[in-house]
Amino acid sequence: MSRTVVVTGGGRGIGKAIAERFVALGDDVVITSRADDVHDQAGLIGARGVRMDLEEVGSVAALPAAVGAVDVVVNNAGGFAGAPPGPASPLEAVAAHWRRSLAVNVVGAALVVAALEDRIAPGGSVITIGSIGAEYAGNPYSAAKAALQAWGAGLSERLGPRDVTVNTVAPGYVEDTDLFGGPLGTERRAAQIARTHTGRPGRPSDIAGVVVFLASADARHITGQTIHVNGGAHTTR
Repeated sequence: MSRTVVVTGGGRGIGKAIAERFVALGDDVVITSRADDVHDQAGLIGARGVRMDLEEVGSVAALPAAVGAVDVVVNNAGGFAGAPPGPASPLEAVAAHWRRSLAVNVVGAALVVAALEDRIAPGGSVITIGSIGAEYAGNPYSAAKAALQAWGAGLSERLGPRDVTVNTVAPGYVEDTDLFGGPLGTERRAAQIARTHTGRPGRPSDIAGVVVFLASADARHITGQTIHVNGGAHTTR
C-alpha cells in the first residue's frame, strides 16, 4: 500500500536521495524546503512540494493541512547555522549562533513532529537525520545533533504505545551535499576518508537506504536507537 512520507529539506543532498527512494517504492512523498523553487524540485522526482521555513512557527503550522494523514516523517532539514546578520558584541554573536543552531536543528524537528503527531498512523515512523558530530559536540551544530538523539529516545518512549517507531540516523562524512558549503579541500577530504574503515566517503544513497529500512515492516522492533552510518569512522560497543 502507498504511504504518505514527509521529508523535510528534501530538495537536495541526503534529503533528495531519501525522497527519491520512497518515490521509487510508490509512496506519496511530500518534500519541504524554504526555497522558492521547492515545487520544481519536487516535480523533478515525482513528489509534492511544500514551502516551509522551520524558523517560522506559522509556516510549520500550515504543514498538516498540506499533507493530510502521514505514515513516515523524516526530519532531514537542518545543518550549520551561522548567527543572524547584524551588529552585535562578541558575546551576543555567540548567543545568536547557539540559538540559531538549536532553532534550525532541534526546535525545527520538534515543531514538525508536534504539528504532525496526531496524523501519524499506527505502524508509522519518525526518523531524524543526526550526525557523527554529536559524538564530539564541541560546537553549536554538534551539540544540536546530540540533543536530537536524546530527544528522539524520549519521543520513542512516548509514541511507542501508538505503534510508531522513532530512530535517529547519524551519518559520517557524506559527499554530494550542501553541508560544507561546497566540496572539501583535498587534505580535509582525505582526512575524513582516512577515519573510515571502508576507505571511501559516504554517499546520500547510503543514508537513504537505512532510512527506508527503518520505515519498513522489517524494522518494527527497532526504536529509540541511533544508527551510525559512517564507514566505521565512529564505532559503538
